Amino acid sequence: MTVVLLLTLAGIPLLGVVWIVLFGAITTVDGLFMSLILLAMSGIVGTTALFELRHRISGSGLGGSSSANKASLLSDGKVLTGGKVREVVFFESNVGEPNKSIVTLSRGESPQTLVLEGDMRNALPVGQTVAITLRKENGSNVLVNVSYS
Repeated sequence: MTVVLLLTLAGIPLLGVVWIVLFGAITTVDGLFMSLILLAMSGIVGTTALFELRHRISGSGLGGSSSANKASLLSDGKVLTGGKVREVVFFESNVGEPNKSIVTLSRGESPQTLVLEGDMRNALPVGQTVAITLRKENGSNVLVNVSYS
């Protein structure tokens, strides 16, 4: 459905270009620049449609989920995920708010990004392959357990 909508939106500016050409306004400066603007709009939306179609065909688009980045939901509501730690970035928050770490894990080709509460630079060293157990607490991910491989 998304691809059909994007292709429809890409075709509308092309109708404007056809209208400009049919009424002979293409030879004016206004007609030329309007045609270029409409072609650019159509090209951008059309390219987006092609990328969306390619992702849907390969199965890694918004509709499908890649098996490389799947996290397992445990029976007690905790989440189990893992991979090789590529990057850990620590952000210090304002007073009264919890500090956050953004952790990038890689399993295969596509990376997975996690936002965790607290300073994870020592708990998740870069380059280590880890299995992480998380729990949700007040809308934040809290690290419960780390297993190193």
